[in-house]
Amino acid sequence: MSQGPQIVGLDERDDVDVDVELDLDRLVALAASVLVEEGIADGELGLTLVSEDTMAELHVTHMDEPGPTDVLSFPLDAHEATGPEPVLLGDIVICPAVAARNAAEHAATIEAELELLVVHGVLHVLGHDHAEPDEELAMQAAERRHLEAFRRRSGPDRD
Repeated sequence: MSQGPQIVGLDERDDVDVDVELDLDRLVALAASVLVEEGIADGELGLTLVSEDTMAELHVTHMDEPGPTDVLSFPLDAHEATGPEPVLLGDIVICPAVAARNAAEHAATIEAELELLVVHGVLHVLGHDHAEPDEELAMQAAERRHLEAFRRRSGPDRD
């Protein structure tokens, strides 16, 4: 009997001069919500918050691009998540410091920006992409749908 997706949330930030308040439990609950709504009944996903230095290292190592980014997704076995055994779905790494800067540019709150990044990251782990215009539109629609559903269920909108 499935217990639902398991999300391991870690806050590994060591930025001493970045004070981003966040609710890791809410982000974990959001990731689980997206997985369930996408039909993933079981599996494990890692959600890690990191500093800008760590994200910059990951970004150059895995994407061959300099500087920190807001979110990276590392899919593993999401395509096998329909079987009876739990699988390792993958990992999502988010940099709240970059997210905070992006939130200001998007006229959003840091909470709303982090929530968007969680949904975006989970969708990437599950195989969604936005390389082509039609894929981008579909992914944006899925992001909005998941955010609206989660916010309806979990309390007041935070943007």
